[in-house]
Amino acid sequence: MNHNGPLQNFTVCLRYFTDLTRAYSLFSYATRTKDNEILLFKDRPGVLSLVVGGEWVVFKFPENTGSSRGWEHVCASWESATGIAELWVNWNPLPRKGVQKGYSISNQGVIVLGQEQDSFGGGFDASQSFVGELSDVCMWDLVTAMSDVRAASADLQLSPSVLNWGALQYQIKGYVVLKPMLR
Repeated sequence: MNHNGPLQNFTVCLRYFTDLTRAYSLFSYATRTKDNEILLFKDRPGVLSLVVGGEWVVFKFPENTGSSRGWEHVCASWESATGIAELWVNWNPLPRKGVQKGYSISNQGVIVLGQEQDSFGGGFDASQSFVGELSDVCMWDLVTAMSDVRAASADLQLSPSVLNWGALQYQIKGYVVLKPMLR
């Protein structure tokens, strides 16, 4: 993670496209001491979970709120001072939840896309793997305003402070293919 010191706040945004109906992981951040420091997990259609420091909050939303092309845009934010977690699906905010007030997230971790880490950088379960397309993954060390969420969803350029999809350094493991986004 490209960050100095522990995270007190974050926003993660990404786009995904899949026809899966089973549970799968979209974004996983693990440290040596906590496998689910940050996890964005699709439990089933219409249900997304955000995990912060191992504590889960569940968000329910109407399914099929995506664009006509099937892509979903999701942003999740968390603020340590209040413990407030927010989730937006295709620009639509969902009711806020409280989780891990006063917690700090270590900056000594590993980000994995499309798999939940049950241990630092591994411990994968194929039944939770994402099968589909992921794009435009960005992370900031702050809770973004709704206008920024809309800008990220509308392909406008924002400067991610922690993770920038356009400048991502990554390692491919397993069957992964890099292709331009279907539009």
